[in-house]
Amino acid sequence: MIGFLRGLILRKQPPHLLIDVHGVGYEVEAPMSTFYNLPDAGAEVTLYTHLVVREDAQVLFGFGSEAERRFFRSLIRVNGVGPKLALTILSGISVDGFVRCVRENDTAALTRLPGIGKKTAERLVVEMRDRLDEAGASAAVDAAVQPRDEALSALVSLGYKPLEASHMLGAVKDTGLSSEELIRRALQGALRAGQ
Repeated sequence: MIGFLRGLILRKQPPHLLIDVHGVGYEVEAPMSTFYNLPDAGAEVTLYTHLVVREDAQVLFGFGSEAERRFFRSLIRVNGVGPKLALTILSGISVDGFVRCVRENDTAALTRLPGIGKKTAERLVVEMRDRLDEAGASAAVDAAVQPRDEALSALVSLGYKPLEASHMLGAVKDTGLSSEELIRRALQGALRAGQ
């Protein structure tokens, strides 16, 4: 897994970036929220990354902050929201603005984003509200998508299907645990269930 890149910006053509990291050029897709804060081509940049592996491609997404990456990872867990749509959401609305839409059930504002219809907007509000409420998130969303989402991502990386990993984590009732502890308890629970 590639956690972050630090290198020189060779090319900026939204949503694509070309980053030179010690002579290796990484093609990265980034939301406009990241583009707005990038320095000019030729300058050094650090991007937090998320790698999506599909049958036909490997796509590296880059973000200006860890919070933005966590939010992206939370979005792609919503049924019907893939990486491209999550990138569109991040490009079209701030994290705080999105949280406000979820808290106020403002699906109309979400449908104004490209690619989001009424049903997807409703699904986003319902599923993301549960995640925000579970974590007792503030408007910053930071805590909302941290340990459980990181644990889910790790379990999926270990080969579990997303739904299976979600059920494994759902069986871990304690709150306030680190992602490492959530993973450990989820795996222990799966072993006990399999015996």
